[in-house]
Amino acid sequence: MAKTRVVVVDDSALVRGLLAEIINKQTDMECVGAASDPIVAREMIRNLNPDVITLDVEMPRMDGIDFLSKLMRLRPMPVVMVSTLTERGADVTLRALELGAIDFVAKPKIGVADGLRQLAEDITEKVRTASKAHVRRLPPAAAPAGSAPGTPAAAGVRPAAPVASLGRLSTEKIIFIGASTGGTEATKEVLMNLPADAPAVVITQHMPPGFTRSYAARLDGLCRIRVKEASDSERVLPGHAYIAPGGFHLTVERSGANYIARVRDGDPVNRHKPSVEVLFESAARVVGQNALGVMLTGMGADGAKAMKTMRDAGSYNICQDEASCVVFGMPREAIAHGAADEVLPLQRIAPALLERLRSTVGAAIHRV
Repeated sequence: MAKTRVVVVDDSALVRGLLAEIINKQTDMECVGAASDPIVAREMIRNLNPDVITLDVEMPRMDGIDFLSKLMRLRPMPVVMVSTLTERGADVTLRALELGAIDFVAKPKIGVADGLRQLAEDITEKVRTASKAHVRRLPPAAAPAGSAPGTPAAAGVRPAAPVASLGRLSTEKIIFIGASTGGTEATKEVLMNLPADAPAVVITQHMPPGFTRSYAARLDGLCRIRVKEASDSERVLPGHAYIAPGGFHLTVERSGANYIARVRDGDPVNRHKPSVEVLFESAARVVGQNALGVMLTGMGADGAKAMKTMRDAGSYNICQDEASCVVFGMPREAIAHGAADEVLPLQRIAPALLERLRSTVGAAIHRV
């Protein structure tokens, strides 16, 4: 079986050596080259034709984001970002995911050698996942010259088309979303196409500590609904989306007549914290037939069993289809467990949710 060929791009000789060492210890992958900047990397990619590259953000001669933008327009390929865990690092990493990077590794600011070795399993798993991902060419309009990183124009964000108001809608309804690899952009697609009076949305996206607050703020500036990182014990309200903080589990519980968010520490579930399984289990237990479940792109099976439990409790569930997934892992497992009522392309998920909500509310009004 052919090994996954990896090129490492980082301006630090120490990091290049460590990543090459970590990769070469795996039986199914090898580091075929290491470049100190994107200019060197460009020639290395042309000559070595790697399957995956790991890419640093801040480098001499060309910024990693500029290089990624050019790469995804001209020669799309799987990229895993290696970015320092800082506020700027989080913002730039999210920009990289918008441009088509498959995933990222949060590089420690201090104790780099020990930190990267501790992250070896995470790094190699992400490289392995990236090698199997569906990569799409970045359209030229996605990064116009002169745009500042992080602006809607630079991110290629199209203004969302007007969405009809849902009018009187039961505040009992809650949309639950689970996502992993590729999920930051998939979740954005769904949320941007919901009206301001949509039901509450509760989201578990596999993401490490330090990134979810920036991610929520980014979405909040793009969507009609308000988007925030979830806080323990806050009310879950219509017109709002709540994202599980990195490193904590998120559930929904009842407090009298209200739903509230519970943010808790605990052991990883299915190797993840936050875990989709934990969120979806609470949806089945607490919200039942008033829940709508959505499983988006991601590696593995986190949430698949609990999504079936949601359906058994009366929820209506949608899974993203294989063609539109970056990685068709979590949706495939949910479908295999019998958890899906519909399997749809990403662009049709938000309209399907709204159609389901309108039909449900219409039926309720008709019964009255």
